Amino acid sequence: MAPFRVFEGKLAIITGASRSFGAVVAEHFASRGANVVINYATDGSTEKAQALAKDFETKYNVKALPVKADLSKPEAPQQLVDAAKAHFTDANGRFQIDIIINNAATVNAQGIDQLDLDLFDATFNLNCKAPALLVKASFPYLPTDRSGRIVNISSATTTWGVWWQTSYAGTKGAIEAMTRVWARELAERATVNAVAPGPMDTGLYSGLPDEPREALRPLNILTPLAKARPGVDSQEVLDLAQSIGGRPGYLEEVAGVVGVCCLPESGWMTGNLVGASGGGAFVR
Repeated sequence: MAPFRVFEGKLAIITGASRSFGAVVAEHFASRGANVVINYATDGSTEKAQALAKDFETKYNVKALPVKADLSKPEAPQQLVDAAKAHFTDANGRFQIDIIINNAATVNAQGIDQLDLDLFDATFNLNCKAPALLVKASFPYLPTDRSGRIVNISSATTTWGVWWQTSYAGTKGAIEAMTRVWARELAERATVNAVAPGPMDTGLYSGLPDEPREALRPLNILTPLAKARPGVDSQEVLDLAQSIGGRPGYLEEVAGVVGVCCLPESGWMTGNLVGASGGGAFVR
């Protein structure tokens, strides 16, 4: 059965949306009636982003706009908003951004003794500065009736204290702090929440060195919903779970949590950190 079109007519901007988790989030909103801006960073993603936009428009009867904007550059968030405004302003000159999903991020796995300053700065620029600048650029176009929704994608690593995550977990912890600040500053415009996924089915483990892979194993074992189920999960997932102590979250599962934070019924929830880790990190 097709999902209800609970976001009918709303405009959602999803950053880092041409592939992997971002693309699944974009489809979650498009399949429920939202018009979507599919942000991506490089020419290499142009074809994929354009194909996604065409697919969404055909399958879900929505408008979808792919926008190349490398959010690691300080001018890019404003360029992204300007492109959305040029495309989605209606005949009466009205333009509104209803939903923002700050998903674009980079991972920098280095021990503190090996910390590279340039990589640290690059991680901060994309994971922290870009979301702040995007919300700033979007501010004039947010609803004025509290109906807006902003979700910042954080990570369970901020709770777990995972090895080699000074830059990544540190920047994700910073976005959680900004979430609480924006929840106050934007209270009459939008709710602002953060979603903290645990390991997801993004191919993360296939290229992960043995040491960090083993470091994550006890965390996976303790995750209540990570037990793979024969007859439900694929053999590939069963084998992976056997290897790493439990299965990662499916992208659709985590996207669903993001979507819940954007429902009209979620209007009394703001400034929260919502766990999407199968119980791997009990977030309060």
